Amino acid sequence: MSDYAGTYQLDNTHTRIGFIARHAMVTKVRGQFTDWDAEINSDNDPAVKVVVKTSSIDTGNADRDNHTKGEDFFDVEKYPEMTFESTKVDLDNGTLEGNLTIKETTKPVTLDVEIFGQEEDPFGNVRVGFDASAQINRKHFGIDFNAPLNSGGVLVSDKITIEIEGSAIKQ
Repeated sequence: MSDYAGTYQLDNTHTRIGFIARHAMVTKVRGQFTDWDAEINSDNDPAVKVVVKTSSIDTGNADRDNHTKGEDFFDVEKYPEMTFESTKVDLDNGTLEGNLTIKETTKPVTLDVEIFGQEEDPFGNVRVGFDASAQINRKHFGIDFNAPLNSGGVLVSDKITIEIEGSAIKQ
């Protein structure tokens, strides 16, 4: 994090932590989590730690949100948080490696990161803009609900794309 050394806080009003899943194998469902906390400090190990409240899932459909909060998916009563902790930050090569924990299952994940630069905003805040993404198999984290379709396909894809678009403010 050489050019971006220091402590940063993600700006909740300008950051989205979201996902994409295939639905019925013919369309995509996008969603996001609205309650999370992130620490970024190049002097710490882990340099990046994100804690997401699983009950904050928002897919734009109340019935779907309630289903994903239940035992078939996130089981938010039993597993109220999911976390990501970095193990290696290599912004020169555009990667952030770390451990993602969902439903008490931890697996390594590599996020592809694109930094859009650093800029001072009109209020004197130094901001860094970025996008990060990764693909995971939800079944590897114990999220294995599905329903068969007449075509032989399934209702929800195993592959989930994680998308983070954000702005971090230097502290």
